[in-house]
Amino acid sequence: MTDSGPVALITGAAKRIGAAMATRLHSEGFRVIIHYGHSKDDAHTLAQKLNDIRPESATCLQANLCDSEDVKALSENAVNVWGQLDVLVNNASSFYPTPIGSISEEDWLSLVGSNVKGPLFLCQALAPALRKAKGCIVNMVDMHIDRPLPKHSVYLLAKSGLASLTQSLAIDLAPDIRVNGIGPGAILWPEREMEDDEKDKLLSSIPLGELGKPEDIAKTLSFLISASYVTGQIIFVDGGRSLYTGASA
Repeated sequence: MTDSGPVALITGAAKRIGAAMATRLHSEGFRVIIHYGHSKDDAHTLAQKLNDIRPESATCLQANLCDSEDVKALSENAVNVWGQLDVLVNNASSFYPTPIGSISEEDWLSLVGSNVKGPLFLCQALAPALRKAKGCIVNMVDMHIDRPLPKHSVYLLAKSGLASLTQSLAIDLAPDIRVNGIGPGAILWPEREMEDDEKDKLLSSIPLGELGKPEDIAKTLSFLISASYVTGQIIFVDGGRSLYTGASA
């Protein structure tokens, strides 16, 4: 591929927040690698859209981040696309409730695998390329690590682990690679159906009174990529929801 510019790998970039981040970085001159798990059509549609704007500037790679061999292959293939990697965004995430009494080993493998295992081994495998580029890693955490969400114990322990990993790697990979995190709040309505009273309760817990937009996360990502003296930090992008003192919503 002949396009030039820095290269970013965004996991889970086929749609929603991931697609917004890929689109934003592409608009800033990045070549983007769109990772997907199951959303093949969405990923390739996004890549085609970006390539229509700037030829040979976007591509797709598939991998199951819970599978060690897939993660290894993704790492190798990502570096081989353009021979470099400047930014890794660990965005892909399984998210669903796990009420106590119904938690299975499959839940553990899915939630911990996608939110901690995959990011950890991607960071490890891609560290040489990122070190060469003096690049950075941005991990998508969650504002709920400091404000437990009922019935999501496995998801939250996984995201808390990712937050801890973010700070540990900021030390271990310094000074060549910066590592930061973003803790989104309510950015989009969940893909599951929600009753109107559920939506009202959620909005009432946000001081700014409205959902965020995927572009809010994408703008924060751009800041962290450019903020050359910032590492080991997690920025909550939640409309002030983490300050709310009412019942969890």
